[in-house]
Amino acid sequence: MSSDEVMKLILLTTDTAHHLYFASRVNEHFPFQAILLETNHPVPRYDTDHPFETLRDAYEREVLLSGLKLTFNEIADTRRVESVNEAGSLVSLRRFSPDVIIVFGTGKLLLPVIHVPSIACLNLHGGNPERYRGLDTHLWAVYHRDFNDLVTTLHHVDSSLDTGDIVFQSQLRLHRDCRLYELRSMNTKLCVDLTLLALQFLKTTGRLTSRRQVSQGRYYSFMPSTLKEECLRNFNQHIADLSCPLHK
Repeated sequence: MSSDEVMKLILLTTDTAHHLYFASRVNEHFPFQAILLETNHPVPRYDTDHPFETLRDAYEREVLLSGLKLTFNEIADTRRVESVNEAGSLVSLRRFSPDVIIVFGTGKLLLPVIHVPSIACLNLHGGNPERYRGLDTHLWAVYHRDFNDLVTTLHHVDSSLDTGDIVFQSQLRLHRDCRLYELRSMNTKLCVDLTLLALQFLKTTGRLTSRRQVSQGRYYSFMPSTLKEECLRNFNQHIADLSCPLHK
């Protein structure tokens, strides 16, 4: 597309504070034509709750949304759908005829949805898909003490899950006062940066470069509560190690 054309952009996401932040920040530079909020969320068969998540949700409302007095509907034409793959959703998407679809936090997309945009269907993955695919992938990296794989990835969507060609990838930069409940906010801010970089690159050059994934990461599901406690200990120990004189 030429640099003077208006890019038709659609966001597929869910109704959460960090996704609202993402939509608002990207929309400031590249307005969304529409937003589809997926309402059907998978429910794990085991306990996954942990106190750090209450702190996380409060932090995101107070810090990410600080000064943002808006709703999804104020950003763009917003529709709630049980699944982004359902027939009504697909009809709406085709009617909008988008150039690019951005996916952040929905379930797996089926091929009819993937093929709707004329240029690209891009997914934001909180982790390194060549090692960690699926859910809670940053937490699984922390659980395995794999802090080098605390990255954010923007990749093309294909028929499998988190296996598409990688457009951009960036490391989460942990600081010495960082807490586990801040991790999702840090990832969301990087998601904004990578998305804006890709859209600007597309607007300027008319294309997106990408690379094939060299390996397929293991699929992970919801992390159980007991493992989140171990994850919290690993994270706190890593931050403590960052603060010791050897790391200064």
